[in-house]
Amino acid sequence: MPKAQPAEQPLAIEEYGLIGDCASCALVGVNGSIDWLCLPRFDSGACFAALLGNPDNGRWRIAPAAAGAQATRRYRDRSMVLETQFETEAGAVTVIDFMIPNAKQSSVVRIVEGRRGRVDMRLEIALRFDYGTSVPWVTRLPDSHGICAVAGPDLVVLRATVPIKGQDMQTVADFSVAAGERACFVLTHGASCDPPPDAVDAAAALAETGRIWEEWCGRCTYQGEWRDAVLRSLLVLKALTFNRTGGIVAAATTSLPEQLGGVRNWDYRYCWLRDGTLTLFSLMHNGYYKEAGAWRNWLHRAVAGSPAQVQIMYGIAGERRLVEWEVPWLAGYQGAAPVRVGNAASKQVQLDIYGEVMRALHQARAGRLQEAPASWDLQLSIIAHLAEIWREPDEGIWETRGGCQRFTYSKVMAWAAFDAMIRDAEAHGLDGPMDDWRKARSEIHETVCREGFDKKRNSFVQYFGADALDASLLQIPLVGFLPHDDPRVRGTVQAIERELLSDGFVKRYQTDKSKDGLPPGEGAFLACSFWLVDCLHMQGRTDEARAMFERLLALRNDLGLLSEEYDPKARRMTGNMPQAFSHTALIASAMNLSGDGLAAKQQARNA
Repeated sequence: MPKAQPAEQPLAIEEYGLIGDCASCALVGVNGSIDWLCLPRFDSGACFAALLGNPDNGRWRIAPAAAGAQATRRYRDRSMVLETQFETEAGAVTVIDFMIPNAKQSSVVRIVEGRRGRVDMRLEIALRFDYGTSVPWVTRLPDSHGICAVAGPDLVVLRATVPIKGQDMQTVADFSVAAGERACFVLTHGASCDPPPDAVDAAAALAETGRIWEEWCGRCTYQGEWRDAVLRSLLVLKALTFNRTGGIVAAATTSLPEQLGGVRNWDYRYCWLRDGTLTLFSLMHNGYYKEAGAWRNWLHRAVAGSPAQVQIMYGIAGERRLVEWEVPWLAGYQGAAPVRVGNAASKQVQLDIYGEVMRALHQARAGRLQEAPASWDLQLSIIAHLAEIWREPDEGIWETRGGCQRFTYSKVMAWAAFDAMIRDAEAHGLDGPMDDWRKARSEIHETVCREGFDKKRNSFVQYFGADALDASLLQIPLVGFLPHDDPRVRGTVQAIERELLSDGFVKRYQTDKSKDGLPPGEGAFLACSFWLVDCLHMQGRTDEARAMFERLLALRNDLGLLSEEYDPKARRMTGNMPQAFSHTALIASAMNLSGDGLAAKQQARNA
């Protein structure tokens, strides 16, 4: 049982839980501190940024006043309502944290509930807008225990059922709760030019929020062996969805390091096209057609326009300018600087995304989602552009910053783009230059097999002419480029097992051998590890696949959440948290092992 520690520096990444309302979200530590919150959207400037600095950069802590409390936590039933129970010598108390889905304005609700004895509690809240730098002007609300904090365009109201006061540039409260008693706190965001938002009934909001999540979970059709893990992963995807547009952010955070103390720190609060196929499959094949359709429609709007201007990622409403800048006043997560906002990779050329888009839209048709207007015409223009550029080098799936190469995976996914178009045209009677597409598909296949395969190593390589491996090569059988039992695929899987496994988990590539423009070193990449599970299962090594899958499930924190990577030496999660890509890969592997996933369907097609 972990001890709740004072939040003087950020906790381990795995010690945070997620709450959200499908517009924004917050990370709540096991110590009762909300160290990350962006309002009113996922990609807004944080008003609690202690996660990337210290308490002076903004946080909201509610915990027992006495040191040494023992903390355990769980999500209530099938929901995103987080309960943290503190055990003290004087008694036990539970802090219930949640945000209200689909509300007009985002609110964070915290209910302190006495369970046993009487416990003295301490509340400390420091609001710091614009990523921890802007101290707001704070005034008291009339006729209530509450404050109104304003800075620039932002207004936040905090209402409480116990007295609160200002102290040392923050708001504090000392109170106690006995068994059966409650103290409630509601923080609501609004625009500073508008009147303060209306009060929220905390108890009613708790009941309504629980009902919304329970009803949503009731639509899940997966009944397989790993239902709890799949359902929790689906809940993460839903919590990372911006309901108004259907866009799903890659993660809740920015700049949590891929290497502890390192510089591989990126902003993931945007929507990657690459996640599309797995996301659509995860949603549709588990009963969530409404969310799948909303995501597909977001995709159409985002990529609309000139096919030469298709980006690898967009903002949650389809924004295209994601200018990257560094935040000098934040020290970085446990000293891992720089902190970055925006993402320069949005302007990179990554040819694989054309394959991801076409496969996603193919999955939408296969799942019988209602056709979006002009969908096929849009695809025709995109595939025509790809026909002109597929031979060119690019920055690749991992968004390297060391220059362009002719990455093998990028070419494989260019093949997948033409393959998806051909399959859609044949299955649905759609018009297109089929002979040209078949010719391009054949040429790409021959080129990859000739230039991307090293006969001496009996393995495909990271890019044409390289001697380095890349975990993205595990996708070769998963997308149908070659069957799983092809000797070249078997050789590639074996080479990855020899060279890219770290304590049994898969690294993306060897950072000390690849020219990625950054200092070497990072953790094992969790999505890649799930890909190996899929490949092992396809090759009949099911016992090994299941064992690895169970080891990956064991990496989840006590709430069932996964970050982007895992450091086997430090035994710590690394990278942004929670990571949608990791959770979609988990869902895919669970379904593949159950015989109902994309890899399983691809295997049947090859047979």
